[in-house]
Amino acid sequence: MVSRIYEIFSSVARSMGYSPVHGKIIGVLLVKNRPVSLKELARETGYSTSMISLSLDLLEIFGIVKKFRKDRNLWIQLQGDLLSCLKRAFLLKLKKSIQDCRKELEEEREKARKEEKLAIEKLQKELKRLENYLKILE
Repeated sequence: MVSRIYEIFSSVARSMGYSPVHGKIIGVLLVKNRPVSLKELARETGYSTSMISLSLDLLEIFGIVKKFRKDRNLWIQLQGDLLSCLKRAFLLKLKKSIQDCRKELEEEREKARKEEKLAIEKLQKELKRLENYLKILE
């Protein structure tokens, strides 16, 4: 049953464009409801400690987890409101995608024909509208 819960969190992370390991880490921490050592996280998720460690860095940047040392071991715990953290992670991912799209469209616009430039300009306007919408969501 517990492994199924971890898989569900893995699927949610994947649907948001993140690695399944991120979802499993969050799932373990929620189920355990206490700080968990790096070794225990690796055992529970089935991933190596190095893979878990790399994934924790991103989760820590988003404010989802907090890492600390105790008894010469690395421990991890959930930090703050999970929904707010996931919202922030989701919005950051969208903003990055929009920036990448805008940059690519600008590069294409420079070498496009007239009718293509008009289409690109329409897309750029829609991306601007999307950016404004994301600002409202924040």
